[in-house]
Amino acid sequence: MRRRDFVSLIGGAAAAWPLSARAQQPNRVRRIGVLLAYLESDHDAQSWVSAFRQELGKLGWVEGGNIHIDVRWGTADVQAVERYAKELVALQPDFILTCSTPATAAMVQQTRTIPIIFVMVGDPVGSGFVESLSQPGGNLTGFTNNQSSLIGKWMELLKEIAPTVTRVAMLFNPTTASFLAYYLNPFKAAAESFGMEAIVAPVKDESELDSVVATQARQPNSGLIVIPDAFMVAHRKLDCRRDRRMSNFSDVARAKRRFSGHVRFWHKADISTRSINVRFWG
Repeated sequence: MRRRDFVSLIGGAAAAWPLSARAQQPNRVRRIGVLLAYLESDHDAQSWVSAFRQELGKLGWVEGGNIHIDVRWGTADVQAVERYAKELVALQPDFILTCSTPATAAMVQQTRTIPIIFVMVGDPVGSGFVESLSQPGGNLTGFTNNQSSLIGKWMELLKEIAPTVTRVAMLFNPTTASFLAYYLNPFKAAAESFGMEAIVAPVKDESELDSVVATQARQPNSGLIVIPDAFMVAHRKLDCRRDRRMSNFSDVARAKRRFSGHVRFWHKADISTRSINVRFWG
C-alpha cells in the first residue's frame, strides 16, 4: 500500500471524528488514543501516524495545543495489543483510532462506549465490528482497504507475470488473520478457474514463514499470495541474502525488493502487488 493512499484513509479517520466535537473547539484538551499492531521502528507505520497528525492539524486540532495523542505500538503480538488496548481505554480518550484487525478486536473487547475509528481491517462485518459498512451501528466506524473479490485480481496478475505457475500458496498467520474465511473460498475458486493448485499455508512465526517461502522456491512453477494480516504486513520486507534457500529464485536482487503493498506474488524472482494505497488517516 503506497503512502499517498494511506494518507487518504487517515484523512478520512480524522474527518470521521464527530462533527460536534470538531465544531466546538472546546478549551479543554481532547485526548486521542491510537493503537497499531506494528513495531515503533516501522518507517511506514510512523509515516501513517505522522499523516494522521498532519490531517488533524488541517482540521484545527494541534497536538500540544487542543489535543493530546497517545500512541501505542502493539507489534503483531496479540497479547501486547490487548494489553495496550486496556491501557488506552483506561486513559479515557475522546476517541480511539485502531489500525489492523487485531488492534480493533482488542479495543472492542475493552469498550463499547468510546468512539472507535478503524483502518486497515480485513472484514469488519464478518469480524463482528460493525453491522454493515453503510450502517455500522454501535461505537465503531471506519474503513476497509481490501475486498475478497480482489483475490481473483491477484490471481490474474500472478498469471500475467508468470504464465507457467501451476500451484499457488496463500500465506497468512492464523492468529492475526481471524478474517481468513473472507478470503479462503474466493482464493480456492480463483485458483481453480486459472487451473492452479491452491495451497493453504498458515505460518505462526518468522521461521515458518521462511520455511514456506523456501519450500515454494524449490518447487517449479510456484507462486505465493500473502493475505494482509498484521503479522504478514509486519514482515513485508524480505532480504533473500539471509537465506540461501531462496537462491532458486533467478534474480535475488529483484526478490529482495521491498513489498509496497499488502499482496505479494513470487514466481522465481517476480514480485508484484495490487491493493489500494493507504496514506490517508486524516
